[in-house]
Amino acid sequence: MNTALLSAQRARFAALDPLLPAAAPLPEGEVLDAATAGGTRVTGVLQVHRHEPGAFDLLWSAARVWHLFPCIGDTGTAGMDALLRAWRHRMDRESPGADSSCTVTWPSRDAEAARAFLDHGLVPLSVLAVRTGPPQDHPAPPGVTIRRARPEDLEEVVALSLATFRYSGLVAGPWRPGTGELIAPRLERNLAAEAPIWLAERDGVAVALADCGWVESAPGSWAAELLPTGRWGYVNNVATSEHVRGEGIGRALLARVHREFAGRGARATYLYYNPANPLSSVFWPRQGYRPLWSYWEVRPASALR
Repeated sequence: MNTALLSAQRARFAALDPLLPAAAPLPEGEVLDAATAGGTRVTGVLQVHRHEPGAFDLLWSAARVWHLFPCIGDTGTAGMDALLRAWRHRMDRESPGADSSCTVTWPSRDAEAARAFLDHGLVPLSVLAVRTGPPQDHPAPPGVTIRRARPEDLEEVVALSLATFRYSGLVAGPWRPGTGELIAPRLERNLAAEAPIWLAERDGVAVALADCGWVESAPGSWAAELLPTGRWGYVNNVATSEHVRGEGIGRALLARVHREFAGRGARATYLYYNPANPLSSVFWPRQGYRPLWSYWEVRPASALR
């Protein structure tokens, strides 16, 4: 591992965004080396992941994924471009197939790296967004009540969750047949465990869902590579029935979620959304969320330029 590159990358991350954790050392995997036109060396590690049919990860991931961990120090566009060119040449030895992708996770505020990603055919398919402000007061509209979901609400919770996956299939990863069979057992377990899941009801009918959880960002954990240390509220899925969108129900539901998390000691909350989603890309910034990490992706993997 090039310690000078890692130190420079840590300084770069700190300058980009105060919420970014220190850049992690490169993991195990296939090493890729490259050099800029000026001769500056950069490096990265490539990992390959394969998801078998029926795997939960297929709800958002391609079946075969080549994921790059760059370490480019402070070389900006030139360094990232050089590393992506090396990756492109490396992919010439593969036959990825249609259900495949090349992915990179990188700080959202690094516009210099974004230029290189775009030039090589990658798009910011999703972002990890954070909210650090205090809870806001947004009362529920007349006739709407908000409560914690219970095990007997499983059918409604699954139905609302599936609505999100169907819509996301239009603007992000493709819809997967069998999604309901994949998510139902997890939701059933979480409801039985009294996980932080809320429903908004109008006249006794569930019209919105907030499926949430807790994540501990502790030194050495996966979360510590993405989030500052502490206990975080995770907003996994928020769904509002199409016929009641725009009435303030989702906003009121999120206000309740934020109050509950803050009251139970959450440092802040985070979630993932798709920038190409015309609903999410407007709704989440209005609720106080802003991107911290971007998940750059190109499908199929052979489309990397």
